[in-house]
Amino acid sequence: MQGDTAANAGREAEASALLFLQQQGMQLIAQNWLCKRGELDLVMLDGDTVVFVEVRYRRHSGWGGALHSVDFRKQQKLIAAAQLFLQDEARWADAPCRFDVVAIEGQPSSGPAFNWLKSAFDS
Repeated sequence: MQGDTAANAGREAEASALLFLQQQGMQLIAQNWLCKRGELDLVMLDGDTVVFVEVRYRRHSGWGGALHSVDFRKQQKLIAAAQLFLQDEARWADAPCRFDVVAIEGQPSSGPAFNWLKSAFDS
């Protein structure tokens, strides 16, 4: 089934992104955190900063690529989910926070290309 293949590729890309970020010294707080406002792919700790990471995967760069797929509407959903996470996980409520996007293009199994955009929602 096409949907299963896409879901598997997405999970593989997310696992690759997690490993990549851990290799950069970040620690995992939560993965696939669900709430009524959506899902947070990865919640990581970078020093004392809580980082909400959106992982985007595209097999090829048609339709603008992975990085450009995080539009304003998606940003607003992620911000709302992050606010609920911080309410639910009170120990992180006073920590500095940021939103990163890890865009992955290519085949995850053949050494994907990572494009890590820190503080992705800052103007």
